Amino acid sequence: MKILVVEDEKKVAGFIKRGLEEEGYEVDLACDGEEGVRCALKHPYSLLIMDVMMPRKDGLTAVRELRQEGMLAPVLMLTSQNSTEDVVAGLDAGSDDYLTKPFIFAELTARVRALVRRSEQSRGAELQVGELRLDPVLRKVWRGPREIELTIKEFNLLEFLMRHAGTVVTRAMIADRVWEHSFESFTNIIDVYINYLRKKVDSGNGQKMILTVRGQGYMLKAD
Repeated sequence: MKILVVEDEKKVAGFIKRGLEEEGYEVDLACDGEEGVRCALKHPYSLLIMDVMMPRKDGLTAVRELRQEGMLAPVLMLTSQNSTEDVVAGLDAGSDDYLTKPFIFAELTARVRALVRRSEQSRGAELQVGELRLDPVLRKVWRGPREIELTIKEFNLLEFLMRHAGTVVTRAMIADRVWEHSFESFTNIIDVYINYLRKKVDSGNGQKMILTVRGQGYMLKAD
């Protein structure tokens, strides 16, 4: 399994590379965002680990460009900022998870395993709830004949809701299964992304599918 680490701090990059190679991964390094984009488009990586603040091209711009080019590999963003706004910005750019510096290497490897496992499991049969349809292979969503454009994190959240259609899922379940973080640290972000999905999935439709169950969580209901 091959991983690309895009990090301009040589000591940090070397630390990550050595640790991941000891875990059995093959690791390439890129020292800035521009080099990272070139490498990621040239070689098929199972995962990208990318710093946010880098010279020549920052991590958010790099990830956004890679997603526009059709790269589907999961991205773990490294950042010194952990406010809700910063995390949402990273997720909106196309990253799948974030890790705040400084970090414990055991946590990094746990995130790497989770992202790779989730990516491998995402390929499977098409899901359908009412007129809402999701293809986990093509990573496309339709409501009736209308295709819905979703970010990667919005797609993962909707897939989770669809796999549990008709049942209430709590915020803690979403935090654990979609982001694999604690509920406390992701409460606001979950609410933000539920609102994003509602605007895209339910906007312009008389029947609302993403429901709030007061005091419990959320439920996707067939229209």
